[in-house]
Amino acid sequence: MSVRKRLSPEESRASALEAARALLIETGPQSVTLKAVATRIVRTHANLLHHFGSASGLQKALAGHLAATVCETIKEAVHASRAGLGSAREVVDLTFDAFDREGAGALTSWMLLTGNEDALAPIITTIHALVDEIATEEAECEEAEDQPVHRDTLNLVLLALGDALIGAALAKSLGLPRDAARERAQQALEASVERYQTTP
Repeated sequence: MSVRKRLSPEESRASALEAARALLIETGPQSVTLKAVATRIVRTHANLLHHFGSASGLQKALAGHLAATVCETIKEAVHASRAGLGSAREVVDLTFDAFDREGAGALTSWMLLTGNEDALAPIITTIHALVDEIATEEAECEEAEDQPVHRDTLNLVLLALGDALIGAALAKSLGLPRDAARERAQQALEASVERYQTTP
């Protein structure tokens, strides 16, 4: 008979969020339930209730977890691009993959469709904090009202989210390559970076 490893509350919560993320990616947002996550990590339903309070609480926590992951990816990518350490396409691919392959796009859509807009709060809060953080480098710029990093982030997030939700079907119906949205995002970012680098 195997003995389950006793986890700290923090480890148990982290394990549940990772399981929820895996379920989201593998089978879609509708599979992110307390029962499914409990089964995945071999814990009881009551254990999950203790950590998250409800299925809605679990989904909200997952949204926050994904938001932090997505925003960290975008922040690192934008900084790398600004420093000349990464290409615009690498930035775009990292951002698009975060929404598509990591499941943030599907979760956002599901939260809106099920009327659980409160679960989007951590995504909005995290993105807002990200923009504030990466925009500090603009504070000394005479034309700070132009907010190029704000605009770059907004453009990337909106394009990546839209592509994650309907990009494949839309590109097919228009007879465009599957990566057409990524190419558009790349062109926009390259143009922005060029303007940023040439600004006195």
